[in-house]
Amino acid sequence: MKSATTVVSLGTAQTLAWASTYYLPAILAVPMARDLGVSIPTVFAAFSCALVISALLGPRAGRAIDGLGGRPVLMATSVVFALGLSALAMAQGPWTLFAAWLLLGVGMGSGLYEAAFAALVHLHGKNARNQITGITLIAGFASAVGWPLSMWMESQWGWREACWAWAALHLAVGLPLNAWIPRREQVERAANSLSGPDAALPASIPASPNARRTTMLLAFVFAATWFTSTAMAAHLPRLLQEGGATMATAVAVGAMVGPAQVAGRLLEFGFLRRVHPLLSARLAALMHPLGAGLLVIWGAPVSALFATFHGAGNGILTIAKGTLPLVLFGSAGYGHRQGVLMVPARIAQAASPWLFGICLDQLGAGALWVSAGLSATAFLALLAVEAPSAAIE
Repeated sequence: MKSATTVVSLGTAQTLAWASTYYLPAILAVPMARDLGVSIPTVFAAFSCALVISALLGPRAGRAIDGLGGRPVLMATSVVFALGLSALAMAQGPWTLFAAWLLLGVGMGSGLYEAAFAALVHLHGKNARNQITGITLIAGFASAVGWPLSMWMESQWGWREACWAWAALHLAVGLPLNAWIPRREQVERAANSLSGPDAALPASIPASPNARRTTMLLAFVFAATWFTSTAMAAHLPRLLQEGGATMATAVAVGAMVGPAQVAGRLLEFGFLRRVHPLLSARLAALMHPLGAGLLVIWGAPVSALFATFHGAGNGILTIAKGTLPLVLFGSAGYGHRQGVLMVPARIAQAASPWLFGICLDQLGAGALWVSAGLSATAFLALLAVEAPSAAIE
């Protein structure tokens, strides 16, 4: 029961964290740029800087969770999110805009999925796969909640008031939810779920040639798939409009990504939980290219189908980002290792809004071939990853 409470509280807090940061620019970038007297690419450049900061802080945050547990780190992150959103609401020009997003980057580096996954592994060790799936099932609704809610708040109050409202939610909802994570002394009672003596080993990246090869392949896979995920999160409404959809339709179809992610995670939690995470990740990596091909060929009439394919694949891959390092390397030093593996992914994320925006400018809906090609290459890299000889439960 305590495990279920932790999953629900973490999943809800993650929904709030993603909706108010990662999914914010897609809706608020235009009014923000207009009010501050800057270009829309400048707003996305500030968002990209936040992602770079999150990449640099990820390994340090993971090491802190390895040592202290998730509760103190994630509670502090709720406060950082509130401060960053408050600073964004008060921004008056490009310098204060960038400063606010840099502060939000600190929160993103220590308060999104990687931190939540590390908190669960700290509690449950190698048995954390189901809990990781659980929080992604809940937080899969972040875009479905975040985009319409941000759009409604901006239309009713303005973008500044929307940022203030998100900041208040972090203090009133996110902070108490993260406070429900078990304390460190409770973690000690779950130590028997860790891999015996391995639980006490210092965090490090495996040094054997095969382990280094696997690390590099996973780092590439995460970078390629997070580039695509971020490109869709930042530009999906515009992308669908390039394909012929109206703004209202684009937002409605974009909101389908969240439920589709949840559907993919339910599939992983049900049928795919019986297979190795490598197989489910390989299948998921093919879903974005398939949906992209359909959208490029037939356009707006199949936009809902594209959102479903992309969302389902992205949902399963999000779980894989947490479970693959766990089953391939074990639970010792998981938080730090996860942070290191995600550094290239965060840098790819940082470049994604700008680079994919250029692709949209030059290619229109044909920009999807770029993201489809990256996803297909990630699939090939996953084929090159070898599963451990021992069976993984």
